[in-house]
Amino acid sequence: QVRLVESGGGLVQAGGSLRLSCAASEGTFSNYHMGWFRQAPGKERDFVARISSSGSNTYYVDSVKGRFTISRDNAKNTVYLQMNSLKPEDTAVYYCAAVLKYYNRNRNLAGQYDYWGQGTQVTVSS
Repeated sequence: QVRLVESGGGLVQAGGSLRLSCAASEGTFSNYHMGWFRQAPGKERDFVARISSSGSNTYYVDSVKGRFTISRDNAKNTVYLQMNSLKPEDTAVYYCAAVLKYYNRNRNLAGQYDYWGQGTQVTVSS
């Protein structure tokens, strides 16, 4: 119902910044709660940030608070993750995810999202 494509990953030094983008198509973007998750080798796919369908409410995992900012532009069907002060422990594949706003779920859990992008690699060197 919705297709998601991430971009913007890359290799940066600790303390640097990256801006990830997730472009949506084939769905009504404004009907979806959007999230960013990340997965390091051998680890679970974990919650990073999420944003309500209107963009009014944002949520973050404690480890990225004050460093990462999630935002969305519904006119452009795009959600962003601005990542500043990057640390080596931020290294992971980052995934964009979507779930219809009407569902009452624990949206910090990857299993509660119905649509996923292909992922983009973020590597932070020490």
